[in-house]
Amino acid sequence: MDFSNKLTSWYLDNKRDLPWRKTKEPYFIWLSEIILQQTKIEQGMSFYYSFIQSYPTVFHLANASEQEVLKLWQGLGYYSRARNLHHSAKYIVENYNGIFPSTYKELLKLKGIGDYTASAISSICFNEPHAVVDGNVYRVLSRVFGLQTPINTSKGIKEFKLLAQEVMNTENPGTYNQAIMDFGALCCSPRNPSCETCIFQNNCYALLQKEIHNFPVKTSKTKIRNRFFNYLVIVSSDNKTLLQQRTEQGIWKNLYEFPLLETSDNCYLNHEVIQQEIPFTQVQSISLYNDIPIIHKLSHQHLHIRFWFVITTEIKDKGVGLSQITSFPVPVVLHNFIEKILLLNAS
Repeated sequence: MDFSNKLTSWYLDNKRDLPWRKTKEPYFIWLSEIILQQTKIEQGMSFYYSFIQSYPTVFHLANASEQEVLKLWQGLGYYSRARNLHHSAKYIVENYNGIFPSTYKELLKLKGIGDYTASAISSICFNEPHAVVDGNVYRVLSRVFGLQTPINTSKGIKEFKLLAQEVMNTENPGTYNQAIMDFGALCCSPRNPSCETCIFQNNCYALLQKEIHNFPVKTSKTKIRNRFFNYLVIVSSDNKTLLQQRTEQGIWKNLYEFPLLETSDNCYLNHEVIQQEIPFTQVQSISLYNDIPIIHKLSHQHLHIRFWFVITTEIKDKGVGLSQITSFPVPVVLHNFIEKILLLNAS
């Protein structure tokens, strides 16, 4: 079976029309790869256009503030990607005079770039023979070749990388890498693969063994952690509120939020506990907005969120005008609350 030639031939007839495929400029390829990490193309496309419009070069991105970058990223999730993107843009400008690193090894030095992204950029832009391995590639290789080592183990990661490197077309690695990614997305999909029209139907181990949905193999899933958030939406009589920045490691670092009380279970807060959290202002009333928590699902965490309205006479010098809060980068669940509830009530 000539795996790489079959795949490349299929790709030339079936490849998706994507804007970053019309260039080999590494800045644009890098942007697309970072945006599409853990994000579907349908969702990421508008963000890609927004970024290249706002920051047409790596210099523009490097000169932006982190808050501006996070605001533009708002809604994509996994915000460490945006922070790393901004950090690496500044690094490229300061250490490479704005010229993008041209080798796999140099690319790995950039924050937020691992083996997959370095392989993609170096192969597509600089023709270096480094095979990409992502979810699509794991699925295609495991099914076609019957590789049963769990993909979420160190042994599996090494074995799949070796196999990917072995079967790739080293003469045109960029085209091959894009071909296997498209094939995994369009043909060898997770739930409803097009086995009846597949170019590997006579060679695919999983199809011949009637075990398509058993590949790729994974060890047991990570246990989901439940967390219970109570946001204190403090509103003064002159339409000001309070926002604070998350600075600790973990979810939503450097994004803004309302004052937060996290509890160990799904209990109701005592009004006295809430009032102790805001001793600097005169509380007029406290009311719970949503009795049933909003459940916001992250990859390994489920957040159970309640919003509490705390009405005060004034917030003094720490307040932010309600008309200004949309300029702050916030998690999407807070953005939705602000747009639908808080600003509507203020108008």
